[in-house]
Amino acid sequence: MENNDLLKAVIENVVDGIIIIDDHGTILTANPSACILFGYDQGELNGKNIGILMTEHDRPEHQSHIDEYKKTGQARIIGKGREVKALKKDGSVFPARLAVSEVKYLDKILFAGVVHDLSLEKKAEEERHLYTSKLEAIVEERTGSLKNIVIALEKAKDEVYNSLLREKEVNQLKTQFVSVASHEFRTPLSSIQLSASLIEQYYDKLNRDKVLYHLSKIKSSVNYITAILNDFLSVERIESGKLKTELKEIDLKVLMHEIIMQLSLQARPGQRIDYMNNGGPERIMVDDNLLRHSVFNLLSNAIKYSGEDGVIEVKTIKNEEQYIITVRDNGIGIPVVDQAHLFEPFFRAGNIGTIQGTGLGLNIVKRYVELMNGKISFKSDENGTIFELVLPVSPGGIIN
Repeated sequence: MENNDLLKAVIENVVDGIIIIDDHGTILTANPSACILFGYDQGELNGKNIGILMTEHDRPEHQSHIDEYKKTGQARIIGKGREVKALKKDGSVFPARLAVSEVKYLDKILFAGVVHDLSLEKKAEEERHLYTSKLEAIVEERTGSLKNIVIALEKAKDEVYNSLLREKEVNQLKTQFVSVASHEFRTPLSSIQLSASLIEQYYDKLNRDKVLYHLSKIKSSVNYITAILNDFLSVERIESGKLKTELKEIDLKVLMHEIIMQLSLQARPGQRIDYMNNGGPERIMVDDNLLRHSVFNLLSNAIKYSGEDGVIEVKTIKNEEQYIITVRDNGIGIPVVDQAHLFEPFFRAGNIGTIQGTGLGLNIVKRYVELMNGKISFKSDENGTIFELVLPVSPGGIIN
């Protein structure tokens, strides 16, 4: 008797709802916690079908599980726990965990269901999920910010590195400039000083021929110094980005004849410059100054590095996409070991001997040609050198 009273006391005071039904699903009794949980008065559930505590979706499924168990003895929900949607008297639905057990009482098969309200757990789970989502969003945002910071730092590092590298290159160029300037200016300046002194000497003696001779030497030395300074200024304008191409229509044959005529005065005895235009159009769109300087430099080098009686061939060719200007000489050629460095600033080949020069000319020509979207190449051996300058027919075209 005491055990029955103890069991009754436990059932009536346990926190979870306990509902006893018969094999037809009729509620025989429900403990106070079950009534409170579903919103019914004590005893109000007795005699009602268990389906009133389930949603329309779960009712047929629950009853089919019980019917199957009665027929086959195979448990689908008996002796197991599962989550369900429970229906209160007021029509509201709450999440619950239902555990159904078989109870044999007075030769009858009854079923006891223990219902645990999961509302607080689900709410806590939703809050935890929401918090986790917010935390993940914050982490993702912070991670994105960190990635951006890392990218910015990498970019800044690259910029600093390039800046330092550029500064190093500039310092090297300055050092080379001082070295070249001190070396290349010394000879013409000495010549100017000597000629000026001799003019002063011959002036009183009225030796006109000797005065004119030394004046021509002064003019030649000044022109050479001016050419060197112009090369340095050209490099500075290119490096600073101040040099822009200015396209205009020119007569290519007229330009070539002007350059050849000017350089013929510098040619050595017996040297000859032959020009041939391969039937292309005479008028082209190009930067006159850049092209003039480039061709002038190539021809000047051909004269400088070719011997007496040398023949220099200049040819202009035009096809559908490009203009080609070639300058060929039969001079000393460029040593193979030096060819990879030929367009580097201040570089001079090892076989030039005492021939004057800054080593900037071909570097400037290459950069001028690239500013015009063209390219320059060469071939050289002991029998001479041929330079090929290629420019696009279309002003906006690019030579690959």
